[in-house]
Amino acid sequence: MQTFLRNAKIVDATMEEARPGNILIEGGVIREVNAGTPAGECDVIDAEGRTVMPGLIDCHVHVVASLMDIAANAALPAPIAVLRSVAILKGMLERGFTTVRDLGGAPYALAEAIAQGLTPGPRLFTCGKALSKTGGHSDARPRYDTREANRWAGNFGALGRIADGVDEVRRACREMLREGASFIKVMANGGVASPTDPINWLGYTVDELKAAVEEARDAKTYVAAHLYTAEGIERAVACGVRTLEHCNRVDAKAAQAAAKAGAIAVPTLVTYEALAQDGPGLGLPAASVAKIETVRKAGLESLAILRDAGVTTAYGTDLLGPTHVRQNEEFAIRARVLGAREILASATTVGAQVLGMEGRLGVMREGAIADLLVVVGDPLQDIALLAEPAKHLRMVMKEGAVVWGS
Repeated sequence: MQTFLRNAKIVDATMEEARPGNILIEGGVIREVNAGTPAGECDVIDAEGRTVMPGLIDCHVHVVASLMDIAANAALPAPIAVLRSVAILKGMLERGFTTVRDLGGAPYALAEAIAQGLTPGPRLFTCGKALSKTGGHSDARPRYDTREANRWAGNFGALGRIADGVDEVRRACREMLREGASFIKVMANGGVASPTDPINWLGYTVDELKAAVEEARDAKTYVAAHLYTAEGIERAVACGVRTLEHCNRVDAKAAQAAAKAGAIAVPTLVTYEALAQDGPGLGLPAASVAKIETVRKAGLESLAILRDAGVTTAYGTDLLGPTHVRQNEEFAIRARVLGAREILASATTVGAQVLGMEGRLGVMREGAIADLLVVVGDPLQDIALLAEPAKHLRMVMKEGAVVWGS
């Protein structure tokens, strides 16, 4: 069955400006973007002159994180954790995110469940559990908790697991890859949501990072690393890490090293706004609240530093608990520093690049998967309109099927 989406104003990040057109969709794929009226039977959708653009890609989410307290989240009974994640996934899809990359927690089986139509949600790419050293960003134990660090690691709601030393890192990588991970995630700096690791801690040794990168490369994939500091970024890039998550405290030298290596940065500024404004009331532990401003203040400056060095940046949010509803606010935050096309690219074409889906996702062209949005307004002129989906989003289409709106 064909779908004919007529009277559209077509936009993607490869274009200088919107252009009028009609879109013919068949088998979940865009067949034509300058289509004439089809001769055969088809479903017709009138865009009424509104913008039709690619579905959005969020390259840093945690779809199993229904609580702000990551230790409490890890301890959730599986049925509760699973059903809460279903609601999170549905919300992402209804905000226009048709593809997301999970950076710790979601199992491959959840991606399969979505692909099989068992629950609505974005196309999901997973890394399994994020890896860290004892006391690092995946170690959610309070300081005086001396129980076994990985006691919750097998739970659906756990975002990460502990692996110490080269041999343990290798084994953990191999286990994640065997279980279906698309890539490997490591914690290469301290973090906010974990209680005992200062932000500037280096999460893994050089040998441990190189072991993770080697295992990923042998499996024909890559390593993503949680990073904040310039020191951590430089070391990770030198070890071959491909995507640099957060990067709030990057400096020009580290950004230049990242650009030279072809690494991709994934800033996640909205999460620090959410942690600061909503975290204390939503159960974020006091030890984590105290660390927020260390990274929050540097966020906007990091965007400019990365841009000026020529680092490619993808769109990410990293939200936890009830703050997932703020996912689109990242567009408005980035608009304070960056131009509309660059921001749109981060959430479409660059996201596709990160996922190895160039030409298949994030573009309005023949042969691309028909993940489409109908929006009011032109994001090439005002990218911040995407920050308000309730006001501007009219329809979400995934693989040629309307999944929200009309």
